[in-house]
Formats: sequence, C-alpha cells, structure tokens
Amino acid sequence: MAWRIDESVIRGEIDNRTRGRVTGRIWFVGRAEPVELDLAGNAWRDLAGRRLEFVNPTPKADPHLVGLAVRQSGVIGDCTASRKVKVPDIPMDQIGEYYAAKKPWTWHWGNSLYLEWFSATNGRVVIESVSFQLTIAPEIAWEMTAAEEEQQRRANAEAMSGFMEKLDAALSADPAVPDDAATEASHAADSGATEAELDSERPLSEAEAEQMHEESERLVDRIQARLEREGDEADFAQIIREELERRRRERGEAPPTAEDEAQRAEWLDEMNRASEALEYDADSAPGPRPEHRHPVAEQAYALTVRLMQEPDARGWIPAEAGEEYPLVDLAVATSKASAKLAGALNGEDWPPPVDFCATHLVRLKRARGYFDDALLAAECCLQQQLGDPAWIQQVQRELTSLAHACDALIGELRALLERGFD
Repeated sequence: MAWRIDESVIRGEIDNRTRGRVTGRIWFVGRAEPVELDLAGNAWRDLAGRRLEFVNPTPKADPHLVGLAVRQSGVIGDCTASRKVKVPDIPMDQIGEYYAAKKPWTWHWGNSLYLEWFSATNGRVVIESVSFQLTIAPEIAWEMTAAEEEQQRRANAEAMSGFMEKLDAALSADPAVPDDAATEASHAADSGATEAELDSERPLSEAEAEQMHEESERLVDRIQARLEREGDEADFAQIIREELERRRRERGEAPPTAEDEAQRAEWLDEMNRASEALEYDADSAPGPRPEHRHPVAEQAYALTVRLMQEPDARGWIPAEAGEEYPLVDLAVATSKASAKLAGALNGEDWPPPVDFCATHLVRLKRARGYFDDALLAAECCLQQQLGDPAWIQQVQRELTSLAHACDALIGELRALLERGFD
C-alpha cells in the first residue's frame, strides 16, 4: 500500500535543477515544519531541470499523517505535472454514489500533478491531484530529451524495485541468530569430522526458509507500525535494534554476545546503505543493471513497465482511481511479482548453489502468488469493461506464461533441494 497524502498538503516545492537529484519541501495541515525530500533520480521531461511550486486550495487534516517522517530520503518514482487524466464533471464526493448506481457522468481531460517516491522509512508515497495550483519557475537548468525521459522512466521503475529488494534482503538477514549450519560445522570440526563430512552439511529446507521469511515479514510489519506511530521522532536504527531484541526474547534465545552485537551493527549499517546504494551518478545514468539477467525476470520487468505506462497514456485510469482500481491493482501486483523475481533470479548464474535454493524458492513462491493476484485483477478489468479487451487478454496470456515459468523454476529448485538432502 502507498501513503496517499495529497488532501492534507497545504503547499510544496519540488526542485530538479540538479541532474540526478530531486529535493523539495512540503507543508501539511497540522504540522509546523515541512517534510523535506532528498531523492535520487530525475523527474519526467516537463519538470526535469526545473523548480515547481504547488498549492492546494482546499487542504484537509489527516490524522494518519503523524506517521510520515519529516525527512524523506530514497528514490524518486514518477514525477510530472502533465499526466493526462480523466477529470469528472461532478463533485468528487458524489463519485461513489454514481459508481454504485452505475450512473454515467461527463468528464474532461486534465493535467494532474503526480509525485511519487519510495523512502526507507515510509515506503511508497504518492501525491496526486488535478486541483493543485501549479507554478513552474522560468529558470531551466538543463533539458531532458525524449529518449532520456524514456530511459529515466525505466530507471525509476527499476530503482524502486531494486530499493525494495535491498530492504527485503537486509531485513531477511538475521544477524542475532547463529547460523545453524555454521554452528554444526564448527561442532563437527571439534569432534574430528572429515572434510567430506563437513561438505555434506544439510542446506536450509523449504519449510525453514518459509518460517524465516514469515518472521522477517512480521519484523517488517512491527517496524512499519512503530514508524507510523512515532512519527517525526522515530529513530529508524533504534527501532530496529529494539524489535530485534524483542524477537530474541520471544524466541527464548540467550542475550547476544559481543560478536553478535558487532554483526548487528554491521547489519544496521547495511540497512542504511540500502538507500545510499541508489545514489544517482549523472555520468553513468541510469545505473547499470545486474550483469546476469534471467529471461523470466526480464519478461516480468518489461510487462511491469508496460502496465505502469500504457493505461495512463491511453486514458483508462480516472483521476479518482485508488490502488483498489483493477487496472492499478493489475500493475501493482505485477510490479511486486517482478521485484521478487529480480531478487530470486538476477545477478547470478542459475540455478543457485543448493545452500541458497530454499531462499530463492520462497521468493519465487511469493512472485507466483502476486501473479495470481494480477490475473484476478485482469479478470476484473474484463468484467468491468476497463481498457481494451484485446489488450487485457494479451496481458492475461503473458501473466499466465510467467506464472507457469515460476512453477517450473520452483519445481527445479525443489528437485535440487531433494538431491541436496540425499
């Protein structure tokens, strides 16, 4: 889910005059100090090299906004003031009534401000509005070509997937718990085990990897809940330390040793570097993709980019659409599947060593589940006659192909694990 915070915006400013960096400040109802943005990447062509000011003529208080951190560091998503959307000619508070009664209404095309970013503290944040008053400063620091814009859109989508994968991988690590295989190997060495016996150490099983992943997801949920609850005063690193300690107590584990604490400190540094790793290098933009890119992950990535861009370009998504809107849900579910596939398949040769099979297997299973979600969303699009039926049906065929590819890869890893246990 995304933080959608446009209603509580009073005013704001976005500055992309420095290539590769988007900064800004946004003032909200009920908050004295502005939220500050420091994001890697570039805006779309209409705002690249420019400074934008915007004002909300009808701001409203939002009690949930307390969880939005005052400093937002991360990566820019889509950032434009010229996104074409359908604007209804009826009051927004009547949309639900018309929709439920299946009553038609007139609409017109309008430009929408769309500002999206992904931060370590709050995840995906979106400001989208057709009613904001926009002012673009006359100074133009640099121009973006059409080819550069297309390249930047792909880089933004890829950077967000990479950012989520880095955080997912960091949170999946468990520095406070000794590696069972390493511990067993140490005991075997102490007892005089041969090198052949050490090489036969049992890899992580699928069930064990699932349990670790579920624990990681619970940890993420707890951290996110505290960030939202504590708001601007939240200390990200301290929250992680406290939640790891809480999990240690729940597991009934012994207090961490000095070595464990050193590993945890190194892990926290890695968490902080997850966002820094996305720093934009203007001399080599966009950043290089992994040397090894699995064809299934590439197919999913290409489909994700298409689902994010084409429905908007064709005017199929109304201005009031939220994440539950089937065409939006279709893109989001496919994007999540693509990110999981990238983490499981890209960056190394396939198949992975047996010691890592279970971890990759869990990610593939998550991707498979997201493809099921995407197929359900596509079916809803057909039932509600959203978009072009032929286009949706082609997407369904591609999603089905990707789901079957996931099944085959999952089967391959399970076979490797079985042989590893023999």
